[in-house]
Amino acid sequence: MESEFHRVAQDKSKGDKGGSGGPGVPWFLMAGGLLLLLLLSQAVFIVPAGTVAVITTLGRVTGSPRGAGPNLKVPLFQSTHRFSVKTQVRPERFASLTKDLQVIEATATVKYALKPQEVGRVYAQIATFDGDVYPRIVQPSLLKALKSVFSRYDLVTIASQWGSISEEVEQQVDTELSRFGYVDVQGLDLTGLQIAEEYRAAIEEKQIAEQRLQRAQTEVRIAEEEAKKFQTLSQSLDEQVLYKLFLDRWDGKTSVVPNFPGGGSVPVIVDAQP
Repeated sequence: MESEFHRVAQDKSKGDKGGSGGPGVPWFLMAGGLLLLLLLSQAVFIVPAGTVAVITTLGRVTGSPRGAGPNLKVPLFQSTHRFSVKTQVRPERFASLTKDLQVIEATATVKYALKPQEVGRVYAQIATFDGDVYPRIVQPSLLKALKSVFSRYDLVTIASQWGSISEEVEQQVDTELSRFGYVDVQGLDLTGLQIAEEYRAAIEEKQIAEQRLQRAQTEVRIAEEEAKKFQTLSQSLDEQVLYKLFLDRWDGKTSVVPNFPGGGSVPVIVDAQP
């Protein structure tokens, strides 16, 4: 009886071992499936709107930049690097010397956008990170243009012609950045001009003098136009018109009346009545 009990116990033990070893293959397949899903998840990536992605294979730029939406890459061998192509607005506080060696301070706010087709070249040559685009590309050209333009004008001219100088700076920045072709300049504003108090009076006096000069030039121009009108009118009044005007205004007392035009040069004598 006891031997029978041991036999049943041994059979049960063998059955338990066989049962625990049986599921080994399904677990292996499950692990392989999970690994495959992981690789597939690494192969598919999403590029958000307003950005492009540079693909590198073992550190080297591969193909063209990828646009917004789902994209594919080779897991473990390829990496993605995203760059924003949205319009960026960056204020830059600066100080510069004028032509008369005065120091001015102002803020230049530049609007720019990275060109999508140039992102691969930017990554390969200049910036491997999106945050490096401004300090390595835009900022140097902006500061160079600011110093170049402001060094051409004295302080009074800069303060009185701020708008036109701002446009000149924008053109200069666009010219500088166009040499490389990485970004597109969309606008530039100059604000917050700070100058010494002793120069403010001189600037105001120059502005007043310019306004007076413009007013005087306008008055001279009006006077010249009026003179031309009178000259044209006098030339159009021929002798017959003048003769008719005389007759219309003759009071009948004048003894000598000009002869009718074309009838001779001897005037007509009229007996005037007292």
